[in-house]
Amino acid sequence: MSEETGKQNEGTLQDVKEGQELQQQAEGTEGEETCKGTGFPKSPTAWPRRKPQFVRFTRAQRLMHLAVMGSFLGLALTGLPIKFSDSEIVLAFAQYVPIRALGLIHRICALITFGYFLGHLFYLAWRVLTGRSRGMFWGPDSMVPQPKDLRDLRDQIRWFFFKGPGPRFGRWTYWEKFDYWAVFWGVTMIGSSGLLLWFPSFFARWLPGWVFNLATIIHSEEALLAMGFIFTIHFFNTHMRPNKFPLDLVIFTGRMTEHYFREEHPEEYERVVLSAQAPARVAPEVTPDMLLVYRLVAWTGFLLGTGAIALIAAAWISR
Repeated sequence: MSEETGKQNEGTLQDVKEGQELQQQAEGTEGEETCKGTGFPKSPTAWPRRKPQFVRFTRAQRLMHLAVMGSFLGLALTGLPIKFSDSEIVLAFAQYVPIRALGLIHRICALITFGYFLGHLFYLAWRVLTGRSRGMFWGPDSMVPQPKDLRDLRDQIRWFFFKGPGPRFGRWTYWEKFDYWAVFWGVTMIGSSGLLLWFPSFFARWLPGWVFNLATIIHSEEALLAMGFIFTIHFFNTHMRPNKFPLDLVIFTGRMTEHYFREEHPEEYERVVLSAQAPARVAPEVTPDMLLVYRLVAWTGFLLGTGAIALIAAAWISR
């Protein structure tokens, strides 16, 4: 983004909020909570001490991520003792934790996984069938990989070696799209093989015995691959990069500062603030008590994930 454009966009959030407040005062709308259809407070007293921020994730998206995170951590932590059942660490651990309880938790988390996965598929189908799929399969807001993602990857590699400027990302980066589609592959492979192992007597009516041996290998190795990727690559991209460390809370709060928006997603930032979309994307920052809750949830997931990687390494060595 050029210096001139940066100066034009400086103070965008404050300008938006001040303009909204003046309009509310002129219209005499004090006393009601929100402006119809915009999400803006009708009264300037609705959030006088809370800074305006841009909305990145909706409440439904944040709840979906919470379901994915919680169920994945539950599956990982209860599946590892079976994967490394011959490890001295697991044998010592089994003396204090009932293995059957781990199996029950594992199956509950599996049901949660199937629930959010099928729910998301139904949501996508609903958008298509009701004519709300505009921009879903192509365009700047789509999760479908596009030629720009290849150019961004090329620019990223060039930037790593000081051969050119870094990529200018839009709403989604190429690694965020990879993470999104990886869930489809992971749930399909790990989930289908898990169902075979969960109900072997039922599926054995139609399938030969070697299929269950194959399902055991797929379920175990694919799950280990998913854990290794999520707890290292995903954690690094999201939380451990120098400009994100130690935690990026945007997926939990759903909101980002103007500086974050401009630095992390410059193409979308310019598209939003230079159009009429800006007012509809602004909301007050989260309250301090909710921010504390989000930090606790994020740190819990982060420490459990990194701890799982350490346990995997230790169990592998002690086998």
